[in-house]
Amino acid sequence: MKGKLITFEGSEGSGKSTQIELAQCYLEAKGLDVLFLREPGGVVISEEIRNILLDTATVGMSDECETLLYMAARAQLVEEVIIPALKDGKVILCDRFLDSTVAYQGYGNGVKIQEIKKIGAFATQGYKPDLTFLFDLDVHEGLARINRPKDRIENRAIEYHNRVKKGYLAIAKLEPSRVKVINSKKSKDEIQSVVKKHLNRLLNLKA
Repeated sequence: MKGKLITFEGSEGSGKSTQIELAQCYLEAKGLDVLFLREPGGVVISEEIRNILLDTATVGMSDECETLLYMAARAQLVEEVIIPALKDGKVILCDRFLDSTVAYQGYGNGVKIQEIKKIGAFATQGYKPDLTFLFDLDVHEGLARINRPKDRIENRAIEYHNRVKKGYLAIAKLEPSRVKVINSKKSKDEIQSVVKKHLNRLLNLKA
């Protein structure tokens, strides 16, 4: 594959969306062909699944159903957009990927991690991120940053979000060469500087 898949992860309100925008501007200014995607979503079918997953009116969904819906949305995005874009040499910046399901449905809901990884390998056709940024922030502070009505996942108990945060850090500990943990309490510019450093290294760019 000529392209690169770079994912941005983190619990609610961690600032990853801001950093994706800045990263996209930076890479495009360097002349790279950049594609921004979000999960769940990115294509019509996946966006429809997103609406079901995040709608506060959705009640009674089992943990297993939730996990499989996230995987289904991901499978469609990978097949329809990610694989062709990588073949075309694009740099993909994706707001969440398989790590999110491990953290939220695995560590958060208690679905077996190995089962998630097994289904995840099928859904992603074995494609993995070349680099992952994990934006780490206190759960209370992150949730307080949300200035719109919270979705179905964001509305969950603080204990749930703490499990998600611990899950993310466990993922990073297992794969330190891929997952770069960034302290989201730093300023936007300080964080962007760290992100740029890792992007430059991955993509062989001059600072």
